[in-house]
Amino acid sequence: MNTKSNNLDTFKTLYLIKGILTLLMSFLPLIYIFLGGFLSTMIEMEEIQDPPPFDIGLIFMIIGVVALIFIVGTGVATILASNYIRDRKNYTFILVVAILNCFSGILGILLGVFTIIEINKPEVKELFEQS
Repeated sequence: MNTKSNNLDTFKTLYLIKGILTLLMSFLPLIYIFLGGFLSTMIEMEEIQDPPPFDIGLIFMIIGVVALIFIVGTGVATILASNYIRDRKNYTFILVVAILNCFSGILGILLGVFTIIEINKPEVKELFEQS
């Protein structure tokens, strides 16, 4: 039995919460997608003498779709990292998700940095090697 203390159970919960919050944030790119569709429709319906050379609505829609894919991917990866922390496996995946979360605002920076510090401790590495 390992008597040394670690914070992996706390990080498991924090990663689950962060993953759910990230998935909830995926509704924001939907605004871009709907706005792009609205702009495209409005430009087509208007009888403009000199229409723009490109479809502004399409640009908004592409930005929205790319952002939606990135945010949902990050949210799913964060929830998977929570499960892997619980099971004490996939050390490299958890490290990559911790680094990825460092690019997602102050909560992600704090969670990522403290996770990197925690999983690089020798006693925590041993837990992952045992699994």
